[in-house]
Amino acid sequence: MGEQTTPKFPQEVIDEYAALGVDLPALFSAGHLGERMGVSITEASADRVVGTMPVEGNTQPYGLLHGGASAVLAETLGSVGTMLHGGAAKVAVGVDLNCTHHRGVRSGLVTGVATPVHRGRTTATYEIVITDEQDKRVCTARLTCLLRDAPQPTAG
Repeated sequence: MGEQTTPKFPQEVIDEYAALGVDLPALFSAGHLGERMGVSITEASADRVVGTMPVEGNTQPYGLLHGGASAVLAETLGSVGTMLHGGAAKVAVGVDLNCTHHRGVRSGLVTGVATPVHRGRTTATYEIVITDEQDKRVCTARLTCLLRDAPQPTAG
């Protein structure tokens, strides 16, 4: 499906997570669902997260990109942005996702770009714009995530 690439991270993010021995591409990936759907994150920072997803394999019975597939791409990108905003001491938990679908897509690749609307201490909201290969808007989404303290490792 989607070609997996290593996202580009800001140097300060690389340094923060390297000190913890964390594999950034694995931590800030699309996860198992995203992998099955061919989601590929190409750029990642708290200010902007970019990812792509193939239409093929992610369609509804009429042959159009499934709205749920757009929601998966949007939530993935907004969650990665929130996690990068929160840093290693926080985890992002999605609490609200809103998607407006503007046009159907039958083939090719869609691209999502997540940018922050609000970044606070306990919540972050991202707007995600998904476009087709002609740069026409397919979906506009908004994701709000709660920032919770990351679990502390237990001594064992």
